[in-house]
Amino acid sequence: MTYCAAITLKAGMVFASDSRTNAGVDHVASYRKMRVFSREGDRVIVILSSGNLSITQSAINLLQEDTREDGKRRTLFDARSMYEVAEMVGQALREVRKRDAPYLLQANVDAGASFIVGGQIAGGRQRLFHVYSEGNFIESTAETTYFQIGESKYGKPVIDRVVTPDTSLLEATKCLLVSFDSTMRSNISVGLPIDLLIYRADTLRVAFQHQINESDAYFNMVHQRWGEGLRKVFTELPNPDWNVGFEQ
Repeated sequence: MTYCAAITLKAGMVFASDSRTNAGVDHVASYRKMRVFSREGDRVIVILSSGNLSITQSAINLLQEDTREDGKRRTLFDARSMYEVAEMVGQALREVRKRDAPYLLQANVDAGASFIVGGQIAGGRQRLFHVYSEGNFIESTAETTYFQIGESKYGKPVIDRVVTPDTSLLEATKCLLVSFDSTMRSNISVGLPIDLLIYRADTLRVAFQHQINESDAYFNMVHQRWGEGLRKVFTELPNPDWNVGFEQ
């Protein structure tokens, strides 16, 4: 399993993905699930992946090595809009699943996969998409400012409570890290390192990219203070009026 999330704001976008993959409790490994296609002044495209690792890797490779019928290469750097990027990702996913899924299913292996695709291409606005296993996709809106894929349920509440389109990039980044910490606390299949990327709207370049590992001082501080803060708030909540007669 994995956990990936991306938020789109008026100020820009924040992307994060864990690096854990496993085939059972005795076989745990790390693979990066964030791919960045960037050409300064022209485009920044970020793709986060979840699901069957062979499917997602093959789809990404297809996007990097795709060839037109006339022999000319067509990659994500040829896309004219982020909508076209989402279409290309969806088509690549369809092709790989059509080719490989029947054989995986024969061995009872789940061939499901999905992507979060976001960024900006010169001449267009920043956009964020969720590409499903079937290759179809939806776009974020002012009401739905973020997407999650993978083990999303543990990290969702904090994003719902904190993030709005007007949230700053640093506040959104902090919120995402809390979301990841909450997920890792409750699910062993999500773990460090975490890949983090921040993009400022209309700059057409990556503002910040960082990998968070076990020794990261800021993430360790977030982990400790968030846990302590939750316990403190819980103990400060008044007991319900109807607890009369209950043992203290």
